[in-house]
Amino acid sequence: MVTVVFDTNVVVSAAVKPGSLPAALVALAMAKKVKLYLTSVILEEYADVLTRPKFDLDPAAVEAFLRDLRKAATSVRPSRRLARTPDEPDNRFLECAAATSADYLVTGNKKHFPFPEFEGTKIVSPAEIAHLLSL
Repeated sequence: MVTVVFDTNVVVSAAVKPGSLPAALVALAMAKKVKLYLTSVILEEYADVLTRPKFDLDPAAVEAFLRDLRKAATSVRPSRRLARTPDEPDNRFLECAAATSADYLVTGNKKHFPFPEFEGTKIVSPAEIAHLLSL
């Protein structure tokens, strides 16, 4: 089974744009057709961003979405801190990917991850992984 870590922008796009490619990727994770890894810090970031007023999302819907995502995902605790990305919080995604040897870190903002892979985890866009998964 393909293993993934989703950057926050993928999860936010899925919540804001039903029917989008990120929404299809999150649906695969929720259906356990791909194995999603996350950490408590990543889940907190998802929640923080999804509840921002600019997205105007229903708080109950966000809570249900995050609960379903948490139930579908495998939660991990990385054993080491990294400092490899220009945007410091993005290191949490690398830490999760490294701790799990995830196949892919999926991000809509590859400039925040200025390398094609990290310790065996390929850094791909939603379109790239969709192509790889034949979506």
